[in-house]
Amino acid sequence: MPIYEYYCHDCRRRVSIFWRSFSKAEQGTAVCPRCGSAKLTRLMSRVRVVRSEESRLDDLADPGSMPDFDENDPKSLGRWMRKMSDEMGEDLGPEFDEVVGRLEAGEDPEDIEKSMPDLMGEGAEGLGSEPYDI
Repeated sequence: MPIYEYYCHDCRRRVSIFWRSFSKAEQGTAVCPRCGSAKLTRLMSRVRVVRSEESRLDDLADPGSMPDFDENDPKSLGRWMRKMSDEMGEDLGPEFDEVVGRLEAGEDPEDIEKSMPDLMGEGAEGLGSEPYDI
């Protein structure tokens, strides 16, 4: 069941038309759902690829995916964190948004950590303070 995009020459809009089958799309006449015109030109549609969460995260971990990333630049770190958050598609809460916003404004990560002592959760002393068992 294809969905094709067209440009309507009468109302000058991009419209999407759903066809029940490929044969109906090839044989039928496209009509603009906005103005009813048949003066349509078919457009090349964007292609979307469904990827697993693991695949998206692997790409984010690739240093080549952000060639301008500089771990010593708070703004660069903030951009990277925002990109990771967008890829995850989850709301990480107001504290995360505040930290990223402050990083993007150029604030030093250590200053942010000092001003938000509860950021790491109850009992945490900051990044890297506790060893992890693997």
